[in-house]
Amino acid sequence: MDSIRNLFNIGNGPSSSHTMAPQKAAKMFLERHPDADFFLVELFGSLALTGKGHLTDYVIKKTLGEERTKIVFNLQQSYNYHTNAMKFKAFKDDIQLEKWLIFSVGGGALKELDEPRYHSKEEIYPHKTMNEILNYCKHEKINLVEYVDRFDPNIKDYLQLVYDSMEKTIEKGLSTSGVLPGRLKVQRKAPSFHKQYLQNKSFSKLLYTYALATAEENASGGIVVTAPTCGSSGVVPAVLFACRDYHHISKEKIIEGLMIAGLVGNIIKFNASISGAEVGCQGEIGVACSMAAAAEAYFLGGNNEQIEYAAEIALEHHLGLTCDPVDGVVQIPCIERNAIAAAKAFDAANYALMTSGIHFISFDTVVEVMKQTGHDLQAKYKETSTGGLAAK
Repeated sequence: MDSIRNLFNIGNGPSSSHTMAPQKAAKMFLERHPDADFFLVELFGSLALTGKGHLTDYVIKKTLGEERTKIVFNLQQSYNYHTNAMKFKAFKDDIQLEKWLIFSVGGGALKELDEPRYHSKEEIYPHKTMNEILNYCKHEKINLVEYVDRFDPNIKDYLQLVYDSMEKTIEKGLSTSGVLPGRLKVQRKAPSFHKQYLQNKSFSKLLYTYALATAEENASGGIVVTAPTCGSSGVVPAVLFACRDYHHISKEKIIEGLMIAGLVGNIIKFNASISGAEVGCQGEIGVACSMAAAAEAYFLGGNNEQIEYAAEIALEHHLGLTCDPVDGVVQIPCIERNAIAAAKAFDAANYALMTSGIHFISFDTVVEVMKQTGHDLQAKYKETSTGGLAAK
């Protein structure tokens, strides 16, 4: 597995796979052909079906140049490697300079067709599953934070940036009212939730408030941290910062919680997927809940086995969750799901801490089942806005 810094990407919403990654790809292509007269960009799969709602065409044109860029939404063709394919072409004096096929594989990551789907060029972790990691930690007599620190030694410096970015996003979300962009005219709720929290404080109210603040900022195209994706970016910061502000968890401890959350997300990303277009929302909200539950279990004093159990519970109880954004935008049901998943993460952690950590179904098994379930889901339930709630 590669560094968890590649899981926590900082950038503009509303979608890591449909906005952040296409923008990154366009920048890379522009660097190769700055003097091109014309760009033709073809979008496939979920990018073609929901690209307009996710601002895919907007960010590509903005990056390459409005006047010299044409976007084609190809609804007929698809690729087995991954549904989110983009084909960039650059022209100069009517001569094609290059044709580049690139895939947005989830969480803002890009892959080319000849790259191994589930492997990275910069692998730093020698273990691939949670079971392997737990056995190593047991042998070495270390906890999961020490494990991450051993193999990803400079990660705390980067996670300071992640912490600061998450905090700023929450603050902006709490102070911004009005209606979110798009035809749905969704009203921002975070400021009113925060007001209700201040009038009658409870941990659950703070969880909802912080999750909404981040998810609404994401929906408006604001700066967020993929955790593991833009669409699920409200869950982890809601749990972390609610624990900080309500339970007085230190910043140092929050950073360690990010290390554990990142490790959990990394294992799932490596062995399954964090792409809603590939495995449905179980790969986004489900993974975010699993990451947050693991961090919360650590804050509560859980051992490695209890942390693993918390992550397993959270992911298991999101199996089969569909990705069906109404009108193709990351608002309904996405924003609400962030808030509810944050609360479920807290429940999963508390449940796990009431046990010894010994349980029947392992985290690795649930990851494997999640991957298979995602592959078995019909395409209309995987970020195409052609089924589920999006079809009503």
